Parts: sequence; structure tokens; C-alpha cells
Amino acid sequence: MPLLDPLSNILAALERAELIPDPAVLGGTTLTPADTAEEPDISFAPMAIPDTDTGDLVAGESAQEATYTLAMVDPDAPSRASPTSKEFRHWLITGLKSPALGSVETANLTALKTRPSTTPYRPPGPVPGAGSIDTVPFFLFQEPAGFSIPEGAPEYGTETAERRHWNAVKFGEEYGLQLVGVNYVAIYSTE
Repeated sequence: MPLLDPLSNILAALERAELIPDPAVLGGTTLTPADTAEEPDISFAPMAIPDTDTGDLVAGESAQEATYTLAMVDPDAPSRASPTSKEFRHWLITGLKSPALGSVETANLTALKTRPSTTPYRPPGPVPGAGSIDTVPFFLFQEPAGFSIPEGAPEYGTETAERRHWNAVKFGEEYGLQLVGVNYVAIYSTE
């Protein structure tokens, strides 16, 4: 019997929803635009990773050496009613390292940033209006050994037009990244 991959199930659900999860269905966190004005800290638990030879999950030194890419996108920019810029790349950072294995006991799960952001953080936010919501997923990918994004790749684009119509899942496939986590925030308009 094949191993069931819960992340594939999450990804399938996001695809069925055109990457627009309903906060009531999947969980997530609700925030206001003020809460997302500054680049957030990245936190995740130390991970076990598949052994390259056996496929068995292992922790320890090899897991500590693994690096990760985090992509933050808006799947229906600028709004659900008019998603003319979907997916919009708000942030892309590579070279993240898992917190130390003892971090769980100390409750310090902040990831180590080993490189500057490839696409600098740009705060998300719903179109102003009563009841407006912006749902923003985060995709965490494990990087293959020696991974880097080549200079001049579209992911270095910082202008609004360069961030539009970018697909996080296709990006991961193109660079051989393995999806290991998905989460999202729902940002409610305060206007």
C-alpha cells in the first residue's frame, strides 16, 4: 500500500478551491492589515526529513542541514470578485533552516534566515470595504542540496507587475522543491 501524504491532500484541497481556502474550512489565522504591515518571523517545528537512500524519515544532524523555501502568495489578487493578478507573489525567501532540535522545549521555533529574501516582503491586504477578506497561503518547500535561484530569474522581480501571475506550486516543481507545509492567514478589512 502506498504511503499517504497528508500534504498532498491539503494541496489537492487548495487546488480544488483554486488556492482560495475558506477560513472556516481549513483553520488558519485571522488578522487585520495592521497585523501584516511588517515582515513576519517564520516559525516551524524542527522537521524529520526523508533519507535520500531509504526514504525513511530521519531527524538529527541531516535534518538540521536541510534548507527550506517559503512562498507567500495571494491566489485571487486583487480580490475574489476580480482575480486579474492571481497568483500575486508577496514574499519569497530561500535558505531557511529549521530551528535547533532543542527548540521545541524552549518554545523558540524561529527559523534561521541564511539568505536575504529573493522577493522582498510586500504586505497583503484586502480591497477596502466592509466585510472584505484577503486569504493568503504560505507554502513551505524543502530544497534539494545546493539549491539556489539563478540570478535574473523572475522571482527576483520586486515591481508589482513582476509579482503578478506567479504560481508557487509550479515554481516548486520547476526547481525540484518538495512541498512540506501549507498554512494561510485570512486578513479582514478594517475599513
